[in-house]
Amino acid sequence: MAAASLGCRPWGSLLGLLGLVSAAAAAWDLTSLHCHFGAFCECDFQPDFEGLECDLAQHLAGQHLAKALVVKALKAFVQDPAPTKPLVLSLHGWTGTGKSYISSLLAHYLFRGGLHSPHVHHFSPVIHFPHASHLERYKKELKSWVQGNLTACSRSLFLFDEMDKLAPGLMEVLRPFLGSSWVVFGTNYRKAIFIFISNTGGEQINQVVLEAWHSRRDREEIRLQELELVISQAVLDNPHHGFWRSGIMEEHLLDVLVPFLPLQRHHVRHCVLNELAQLGLEPREEVIQAVLDSTTFFPEKEQLFSSNGCKTVASRIAFFL
Repeated sequence: MAAASLGCRPWGSLLGLLGLVSAAAAAWDLTSLHCHFGAFCECDFQPDFEGLECDLAQHLAGQHLAKALVVKALKAFVQDPAPTKPLVLSLHGWTGTGKSYISSLLAHYLFRGGLHSPHVHHFSPVIHFPHASHLERYKKELKSWVQGNLTACSRSLFLFDEMDKLAPGLMEVLRPFLGSSWVVFGTNYRKAIFIFISNTGGEQINQVVLEAWHSRRDREEIRLQELELVISQAVLDNPHHGFWRSGIMEEHLLDVLVPFLPLQRHHVRHCVLNELAQLGLEPREEVIQAVLDSTTFFPEKEQLFSSNGCKTVASRIAFFL
């Protein structure tokens, strides 16, 4: 996907800009000293839903369900002064459809430091849990890391990438953190956000979208209810998924399963235009067409969906410029 812009809202007029400066100066007196001396956790968490929704509308192609579900869940959770449990999202879909992209946007628009915030924790199986033989050590380290960081800052974001490459059993140490226990962990843990990302369920989602296309249904008519069951079953049937035979699934601790639909040719074109804009380049039709012509589409008969979504758009543009 194209990189996120650092600010989706236009600056507007000079008077508007001066107003922003004046407001910022006034706010400094009230909050800057407070944030500078000892309340960094609270002050680092600065949700900007207007910016998030704007960026999603401009840059996330073909994902009406993901946009609506993520924004709705986040708003309800953040605006609740006393949530009953942490927010737990599980993102599913084909490669290159925007799962990692939307996760980076959430970090960017929830925390002042974005992905570099000390309260955003990103885990990759290849980097952090590469050896299945070290499972017990990973369990202890992961539990200690999550518990320690949540004790230090209740407003923390934990991202777990490539869940379909995690050793089953590791995620079980997170079960106490994902529920609504008062006794063991207290209220601090209830303000955390956990996001799990995987390709599992992608084939099943693709099939639902393909059937809708054959039935001449608009893809925007597809609803979450049509996809939840097939995604859940795909996770339960995948012995390589981190939630396989997991109490997290059995206890229904995932708040929202977020499906990402496969991208069609016009969605890839949208990604190309976004990437060219990010590079400060005018949209050249020969470059756009070259990227589309070099992209593989499936199934073989329909040639409908991009085999890698928008994942390789940036590198292909660089090749054809």
